[in-house]
Amino acid sequence: MQPAERPSLYSRLGGVYSIATVVDDFVNRIMVDPRLNANPLVDEAHHRVPPAGFKYLVTEMVCWATGGPQKYTGKSMADSHAHLKITSKEWEAFLDDFQQTLHRFAVPAEEQAELKAIVNSTRSDIVIDSALVAGSKP
Repeated sequence: MQPAERPSLYSRLGGVYSIATVVDDFVNRIMVDPRLNANPLVDEAHHRVPPAGFKYLVTEMVCWATGGPQKYTGKSMADSHAHLKITSKEWEAFLDDFQQTLHRFAVPAEEQAELKAIVNSTRSDIVIDSALVAGSKP
């Protein structure tokens, strides 16, 4: 007898409707976070990009990354974030917002850990190297 296959993270999160609801809260949270908007490049992007389209792409990406049937059609994380010059401090604020959203929706600890691993896998494509910011050569 074969052991039952574990449902995908996408399924355990409740599928596209649940994911879209969480993304809606999360994007609303990050768009107004003064810790993120203190970076003028991020602030400008938050006012240039329509929230509905941004939410769509984030939902698409989360669904795809968690094993759903959706395909992510946006730019790569490196291409979409390079010009924003996001610092480690801003990344930590972003993660704090993410944690607040996960807590608000009572996402179970195991699924939180899997989601955080997915998010953290993108860090090197999003956060600038502080040595490069200071003008030092690596």
